[in-house]
Amino acid sequence: MIDATFWVAVSFVIFVFLLIYFKIPSKIKDGLNESIFLIKKQIEDAEKLRDEANNILSDSEKKLSNSKKEIQNMITEANKSSEKLIIKTNSDFHKLMDNRKKDTERKISQMKEQAKSDIKNASVKIAIESVANLLKNSIDKSKLDKILKESVEETKLALKEKSS
Repeated sequence: MIDATFWVAVSFVIFVFLLIYFKIPSKIKDGLNESIFLIKKQIEDAEKLRDEANNILSDSEKKLSNSKKEIQNMITEANKSSEKLIIKTNSDFHKLMDNRKKDTERKISQMKEQAKSDIKNASVKIAIESVANLLKNSIDKSKLDKILKESVEETKLALKEKSS
């Protein structure tokens, strides 16, 4: 009276015995342990890489921050030097203009003095000529008065011409 259930139970026991005999559960356990070990190792490697990436990121951020500070310092220094250069250039320009103004005023003063000297020389020359004419024409007093008036008028005209 052996029915199919008996044979299924016998085959199940033989199957379990064969599994134990060939150490299949320990091989499965070893395979799982090895997979767990590999996964743990990959996780540790990933954490190391993440830490290295974080270190590189923090170094890069520090370098970026330092670069920004250096750039800001360079800009500030450039602004200071350009302001100093502008002030110096402006000062030099004003000094140059003052010197040119003084030179021009000096030349104008010299020209005035030259004009005065020319007028005096012309006046003296006209006066000498008038006296010479008077001496040549010293005939009578009315004639002398007339010549004197003409000489004075000539002198005034000559002076006016020289001054304009």
